[in-house]
This record gives sequence, C-alpha cells and structure tokens, in this order.
Amino acid sequence: QVQMVESGGGLVRTGDSLRLSCAASGRTFSGYTMSWFRQAPGKEREIVARIEWSGNGTDYADSVKGRFTISKDNAKNTFYLQMNSLKLEDAAVYYCAAGSWAVREAAYKYWGRGTQVTVSS
Repeated sequence: QVQMVESGGGLVRTGDSLRLSCAASGRTFSGYTMSWFRQAPGKEREIVARIEWSGNGTDYADSVKGRFTISKDNAKNTFYLQMNSLKLEDAAVYYCAAGSWAVREAAYKYWGRGTQVTVSS
C-alpha cells in the first residue's frame, strides 16, 4: 500500500522559513515525479514545485521561484520543500503527490493528506 505522509507544517510569521517533508513508501518511485501542491481556503489546489525522482529536474510555480526549493533523498524515500521568506499568501494546506511530469492534479496517482502552513503578519 502506497503511503505519502507530509510533516513539517506549522504557524510562522512572514519572512520566516519552514521545511516540509514527504515520506513516500509502498512502492518504488523510479520514473515518477514528486510534487508539492497547495490549496488555500476558497481557492483551487495548485502545484508549487516538482522534482524528478530518478533525475534532477525541478520546476517551480512563478509565485515561489527564488523562495522555495524542492529536494529529495532517494535513500530515505523522502522529498522536501524548503520555504523561505514566507508570505501571507503562502498560507495553505500543502500536499505531496507522486505522478507524472505534469502540473495538473489528474496526472498524480498518489497523494498525502496534507499539512497546514499558517503565516501570520
């Protein structure tokens, strides 16, 4: 059974940093893309960053470029989202997902349950 488990969310102030982790288990993810999505209240879920599990390709939403960094540790079957210079608009539930190299949700087969990131001024 595949499991994707996020951790690391919390309450921070604007300008602070936070690192999210996603522990993936239950299968090999060779060839998959591992991504972070987020969903703020009243908004659609959007992709934030993605990384090739078997390669080094990464991609970011324009809104987080230069502030967020996605990385992975294949040996630990874990990938991360380092979030720096957090803004109020970054507040959301963050989800990790595994699927194909795409930005649409439908391309992702496995999902975590989400972790809340709250940003206060």
